[in-house]
Amino acid sequence: MSGGNFGEAIMKAFVKPFAAETGVKVTPIMQDVTNAQVGLMVKSGSVTIDVVLTGHSSALVLAANGYLEEIDYSIHKDLDSIIDYCRSPYGFGSYIYSWNMFCNTRKLPSSERRPTTWTEFWDVAKFPGKRSLPSGEYGSGGPWEEALLADGVPMDKLYPMDIDRVFASLDKIKPHIRKWWTTGAEILQIMRDNVADLGESYDGRALSLIDAGEPIEINRNQAKLYWDNWIIPKGSPNAANAQKFIALTSRADRQADFARLFGQSPSNRNAFKSIADDVARKLATYPAYAASSFPLNAKWYGETGSGGVPNSELLRQRWNAWIVR
Repeated sequence: MSGGNFGEAIMKAFVKPFAAETGVKVTPIMQDVTNAQVGLMVKSGSVTIDVVLTGHSSALVLAANGYLEEIDYSIHKDLDSIIDYCRSPYGFGSYIYSWNMFCNTRKLPSSERRPTTWTEFWDVAKFPGKRSLPSGEYGSGGPWEEALLADGVPMDKLYPMDIDRVFASLDKIKPHIRKWWTTGAEILQIMRDNVADLGESYDGRALSLIDAGEPIEINRNQAKLYWDNWIIPKGSPNAANAQKFIALTSRADRQADFARLFGQSPSNRNAFKSIADDVARKLATYPAYAASSFPLNAKWYGETGSGGVPNSELLRQRWNAWIVR
């Protein structure tokens, strides 16, 4: 998992309570672990990480390659209260978040009009300023849907994605991107250091700065809903304890604590019972935001595209050739 305030919240809400309750020693690794690293560990028979937190699309790719242990849901409590799409055979999502447009309010004061759609974000003539978007180097988690929305595709018509149209749209914004970010810690630093006037961020990263008084504002319109998965690499030497840890992350009390520490929506509906309304309003799945948001179709990323290659891999290959041009 990545570091920064996100990593601290994971430690406080999940890792430390697990260690205290079970007596199991946990060694945290405060950095992102890639699909390639997981695959190499499994193929070499040398699995050194027992639980990995990764994007749902990445988990689907790893599962398709046979690199993951199945999640033992028999030891989860309150399972009926978990949102269905967060409960997959090879990964469990303990929180839901959104990818949101943000702006620096010092650079774009309230007296000036700010972009509220991705079409407006792409309009650099009407809305000048330095921009930052997520990198597409991992295939999943790139600015793909945003590029289509900018080109006029409705939210309910994004999938199956037209990859040629995605990159034609990205061609238009590419010269105006100051930084393509790769991790949550990196976009946090970009916002904190005023590297970009406009950009896209995980809502939790932006909200942590807003709560700290930083001049950041997020826009909930056309937000992309996403969830990460706790996964267990196949052959984990401590798989039993890994299963127990993931079961703890599904509990309403642990998810409510995490939501209070870091603005991510719980996947356990019962967690909302102990979350104050002022906190709930900061969460991605708050009812008032539903009509203007859309869930990422992670299944499409794992489906086979042209040449028998998963769509996420097609995007990764296309990105790597495109970004160096």
